[in-house]
Amino acid sequence: MNRRTFLKTAALGTVVGGISASFASAERYFPVKADQSLFENINKVKDVAKKSPLEKKHAPVITAPASVKAGEPFIVDIAVGEILHDMGPAHWIEYIDLAIGNEPAGRADFQAKGYLKPKCTFSVVIPKEAAPAGKVTLIASERCNLHGYWESSIDILVT
Repeated sequence: MNRRTFLKTAALGTVVGGISASFASAERYFPVKADQSLFENINKVKDVAKKSPLEKKHAPVITAPASVKAGEPFIVDIAVGEILHDMGPAHWIEYIDLAIGNEPAGRADFQAKGYLKPKCTFSVVIPKEAAPAGKVTLIASERCNLHGYWESSIDILVT
């Protein structure tokens, strides 16, 4: 075997070995396949009385007072799922967003490492001019790396 043939064979073997090692490590770290249809739209609970297991673990749950006084702070808790979503290296929540109507109000970013239960608390103040109709809509959204975007909302009265 001449030197040129040896180098070509060695280079080809290195590339093939690297690609196969990449696939093997991807399977080890990301064993669960993502359902790509969940990334096409924003997912919401379809029937509140009959939630699927996926909806129970992914739809944000907003806890806030039913009525608040304009200009005074109040607490909004957001948890990912009725059954808190487990997080690990292969399946995690990337972030939780809170919006008041169309206005962004807060965001909590999470890391893929660590074993957390994704839940966050925001302190919110709504001025009177932000609720001319006497109510506002709080919208919580989150993104799961395997199950896409999820959103929930509630209306609260502003006096």
